[in-house]
Amino acid sequence: MSEQQTQERVTADFWFDPMCPWAWMTSRWMLEVEKVRPVDVRWHVMSLAVLNEPKLDELPEHYRETMAGPAWGPVRVVIAARELHGDEVLGKLYTALGTRIHNGGEGPTHDAIVGALEDVRLPLSLADYAEKDTYDTALRASHKEGIDLVGQDVGTPVIAVPGPTGERVAFFGPVVTPAPKGEEAARLWDGTLAVASVPGFFELKRTRTQGPIFD
Repeated sequence: MSEQQTQERVTADFWFDPMCPWAWMTSRWMLEVEKVRPVDVRWHVMSLAVLNEPKLDELPEHYRETMAGPAWGPVRVVIAARELHGDEVLGKLYTALGTRIHNGGEGPTHDAIVGALEDVRLPLSLADYAEKDTYDTALRASHKEGIDLVGQDVGTPVIAVPGPTGERVAFFGPVVTPAPKGEEAARLWDGTLAVASVPGFFELKRTRTQGPIFD
């Protein structure tokens, strides 16, 4: 990794579904990266419910029921917040939702959504959009933007970073737990830029041996 690569200010595009615990882990790492590297995170919405629509009948029953029902609520509220209050609310609302859903163990409940909106001083009426398809077109468009960069064979999160000639290079992941901090977070970021600089790089993977560790 060159000195120039690590010092130039870059933007990392991050697609998340607030329900996904692994995306939550990665997002907390990215917030740490902002502290230790000249990086700005630009938040985007994607949807596990949309991602799994084509294969809904193949999913285990419990997961299928989640994707067909509860998975829509939080992400619909987030996209409604973006449409009505701007991109700048995405990061803080995601943090509030994730803290309640994952760290607090509340899950994707109505109370968790209302509490998160209250935490970031957004109108509580946004919670009503959990049951509405008002902004599903915008949700699908945001989802498609990320998927078009990375391909179909992925989950959440999706991260796009600068490639070797300035184009955006996207990856699923990194999947990591607990969220790295300090210099460890910086090294993982440097590695992300390193693999993005290789045009033919596609995948590194190993079997997960533990679940998400929430701070």
